[in-house]
Amino acid sequence: MTHTILRLPIVKARTGLSRSTIYVRVSDGTFPKPVSLGARAVGWLESEIDAWLSARIEASRRAAVAPIARQVSRAPAPK
Repeated sequence: MTHTILRLPIVKARTGLSRSTIYVRVSDGTFPKPVSLGARAVGWLESEIDAWLSARIEASRRAAVAPIARQVSRAPAPK
């Protein structure tokens, strides 16, 4: 099994997040932790970044559908 490691510039481009936001979210436990590649180098597993993005997209879609579902459930029945 091969793993692709993404360095910070690629992670920033894929997520649209800034460096500081990425590290704040890592500290909060809401973003994948980096893998140490050496004394001063880290990277992220591509599969973990992809999974994080998929989860964010899914959460966004659920949040967008919820208000519509409430509106439909409140609408009067057609006569």
